[in-house]
Amino acid sequence: MPAPSRSDASPLLRRLLPDAEATDRVGAALGLALAPGDAVLLSGDLGAGKSALARAAIAAILAREGRVEEIPSPSFTLVQTYESDIAEIWHADLHRLAGPAAIPELGLEDAFDEAVCLIEWPDRLGPLAPARRLEIALAFPPGDAEGREMQARATGPGWAAALAALDA
Repeated sequence: MPAPSRSDASPLLRRLLPDAEATDRVGAALGLALAPGDAVLLSGDLGAGKSALARAAIAAILAREGRVEEIPSPSFTLVQTYESDIAEIWHADLHRLAGPAAIPELGLEDAFDEAVCLIEWPDRLGPLAPARRLEIALAFPPGDAEGREMQARATGPGWAAALAALDA
């Protein structure tokens, strides 16, 4: 996880997610704690659980409104959006981008201001990464251990509820 560039970063939160169900529970809890203007940057190797966590967050937001929708991976479309009562939800997978040059075409910079954004492969944002963000890194534990290691750090104000959801 890149080091936060702002002095108002939270302490690093570390947690072991022992199985896929734990990842889903954490994602759902996170989703219910998100608000307009929240940008969650999800990093980790292929298969580490970034999409699963994002899908669980989106599903929880929609379920709170009594909705069940298919939540496909944005791997090929780059961005999937969902309307919700709290804000538009953006789920972006930037893996196929070479760097930040294509970001303005996607409209992400505007979405950072008003939408709930869940961004996979945020390193592709480069200097366009939002200053106020929640960075979550998922990794395979060393050896043959099961589950995923999660590290999270918030930069900027207003992340107390989201960090509490990740730590619950």
